Amino acid sequence: MNTSPSPSGTEPAVRIGVLVPLTRPGWVEAGRHLLAGLELAAEEVNDAGGIDGRPLELVVRDTAADPRRAAAAVEELAHLGVAALAGEYHSVVARAAAARADALGLPYLCSSAVLDTLTEQPTDWVARLSPAQSYGWRGYADFLLGAGHGRVAVATEPSVYWASGAGIVRDHLTSHGATLTEFDARTLAPAALCEELVAHRATALLLLVGFPEPAVPIVRAVRADPRLAGLTLGAPAGQPELAEWTALLGDDGAGVSFLRYLPERPTPLGARVGTALRERLAAAPSFVAFEGYDTVVVLAEMLRAHGTDRARTAASWPRVAVDGTRGRIRFSRTPGISVWQWAWAPVQVVDRDPANPGRLRILHTVG
Repeated sequence: MNTSPSPSGTEPAVRIGVLVPLTRPGWVEAGRHLLAGLELAAEEVNDAGGIDGRPLELVVRDTAADPRRAAAAVEELAHLGVAALAGEYHSVVARAAAARADALGLPYLCSSAVLDTLTEQPTDWVARLSPAQSYGWRGYADFLLGAGHGRVAVATEPSVYWASGAGIVRDHLTSHGATLTEFDARTLAPAALCEELVAHRATALLLLVGFPEPAVPIVRAVRADPRLAGLTLGAPAGQPELAEWTALLGDDGAGVSFLRYLPERPTPLGARVGTALRERLAAAPSFVAFEGYDTVVVLAEMLRAHGTDRARTAASWPRVAVDGTRGRIRFSRTPGISVWQWAWAPVQVVDRDPANPGRLRILHTVG
């Protein structure tokens, strides 16, 4: 699948490989938002003359949330001669893509995945726009502490991503005298989970599980249990951001707090791009769409300034200074992070207003 909105002319295109989840079990709606942002930015680059007169072409591959499929796509795209790699939403998939890009010497700007360890060893080939999980999820734990939650529960499934998130939240909560209890969503049916929440006198439940299953039945069971009427629900990974959450859960999906990577007030560029994305998506754009847009803006500027040689592109991460939709983007070496990192994109904790689920409320600003 190629996306090539190009200006007139016969100059060969500059190609960027794009990884997005477009089919199940990937989160298709997130992939659609990510691709919308990538494509909008590519169209605007080409409307402005492309890369030194050459059209910019996106060569899109569907990862379907499969790490092996993503690694194979990186291999294919590298052999097709793309100048750089962009995208991906799922952290475990992005980690597989980053490892392969590093091994092949292909510059990769990760749009949306947050795992701290995208690569096992420090690399100059990979950079990331989204905040590291340790930064955002510690901020989420601060929100829980500020709201007075001393007994937090987690429903989780086996995954490097969920385990990492639970560990970050646990360490931060326990260092402030709170507790975190984990429940295995594979072995506990939603009704049994409710019994455990009552027995442990939990004041908050975090959903570190797949969507829609088992997240949707868990939310429904909790909302239907009068004993848990005061329980706070959270989904820090951001599932309530997208329309599918509200479509499946209705009013039950309101009041579930999550992390969102947008500023409290949009920049002028962010406002303009938000309007264009809304028209393209026929829905409110998520932060994932803005991440996609910013990815192409950064790569296009790097390719204009330094050419399409892969090694020169990778060497230029520390020289990036680009106005994105959410602020000025620069990359640096950050302790504990193995890739070049924008430190940091804006981070909020938000939820959908129970009185108006179409409206998002800012509950806490991280940083």
